[in-house]
Amino acid sequence: MNNTIKLAVASALLAAASSASAAGGIVAGDWTLDIGGVVNAYYTSTSFSGDNAGSTGALGLGAGNTATTANITTGLLPNYLTVSGKTRQNDLDVTFLISMNPGSSSTVAGIQDNNRAAGGGAENRQAFLTFGDASWGSIKLGKDLGIYASDAILNDMTLLGVGAGAGSLAGNTTTLGRIGTGFMYADWKSQVAYTSPNFNGFNFTVGATQAWNATAGGFGGATSTLRGGKAPAFEGKVAYAFAADALNAKVWASGITQKVEGIAAANTEATATAWDLGANVSAAGFGATAYYGEGNGIGQTFQLNGGFDADGNKRDSKQYYVQGTYTLPGVGTKLGVSYGESELEGNALDTFDQVTDTMITFGAYHPLTKHLNLVAEYSESKRDLNDAPGVGSVDTQAKAKTVSLGAILFF
Repeated sequence: MNNTIKLAVASALLAAASSASAAGGIVAGDWTLDIGGVVNAYYTSTSFSGDNAGSTGALGLGAGNTATTANITTGLLPNYLTVSGKTRQNDLDVTFLISMNPGSSSTVAGIQDNNRAAGGGAENRQAFLTFGDASWGSIKLGKDLGIYASDAILNDMTLLGVGAGAGSLAGNTTTLGRIGTGFMYADWKSQVAYTSPNFNGFNFTVGATQAWNATAGGFGGATSTLRGGKAPAFEGKVAYAFAADALNAKVWASGITQKVEGIAAANTEATATAWDLGANVSAAGFGATAYYGEGNGIGQTFQLNGGFDADGNKRDSKQYYVQGTYTLPGVGTKLGVSYGESELEGNALDTFDQVTDTMITFGAYHPLTKHLNLVAEYSESKRDLNDAPGVGSVDTQAKAKTVSLGAILFF
């Protein structure tokens, strides 16, 4: 199994499921090749309540008080089929990885393309090469998970489940998990990145990644027509992991800065920034994760979505989540509960004062075999939109309650 999926599984819930390639790969000349992947599908039932306004669709909250929706869909992790290879040449470790990611959902209105928001068709999330050496680190070129906020999603327990978004987003390649209700989406980005060697548990990664356009999102505001502009985004993270007897722990911090050009009708430019920090600890079957981040112009849920008001002024945002798990002795079933919140602050030109998205999730994750896991989750998502103070201001709220049952297989 490829390293990214191994990291995702180990960081989330069932590290044992990531050992698929322990016996070695296929030797082809100077290369050792490997094939791995993930297949998952869930039955979900989502009930909606609340108001029919306030941009409630973004988190799969439907249009407020609407009928219950049932779907069979992929969870937060897409289906994966990966081909990877490694070799040692001229004192360099050289690797590559290419992935294909078909959805388990039916397509929406016959649409099938590579746009995550358009339908349940296939994606190609990873295509990169690396070269380096244990003595000085490695360099990555190509498309892979972004650097900023990557540890937030890799430690989210809903990574092996559904989380939010199963209601109105079920035709997409994946659901949302806790994206937008506790952390920003790291996304899959073209990048040039350097990762340091491991210095007794400490390492860091820095890189230049493909810059995004700013979009208005569900809150109005400014957009940018330029993809990339004069400069890429710059991202980095540092982490320290340590173990003592039965205790394993990790702390990390990451950040991003990007110049955004062509904002609004004034065609102005600004710099969007964000930072986060988190910690994960496990001992004697118990696990705990805590995460916090802030942004300025970065928006909410998806990077640069809703980050600017109509005049191109930056909006502030923050997000956090806490999570606790316990693995039952003997049976291996992991029980977990997590709660998270994301906030976007309105500016003087906005018709809203604050948007707050929250979700609580209860989950059970059972290893039926070494690589096959049964999953049951209950998630309750909520959006509170507070109008700007003044005469006639009206606050709105919408909720979505989702029960999901399914399975995820690693090979």
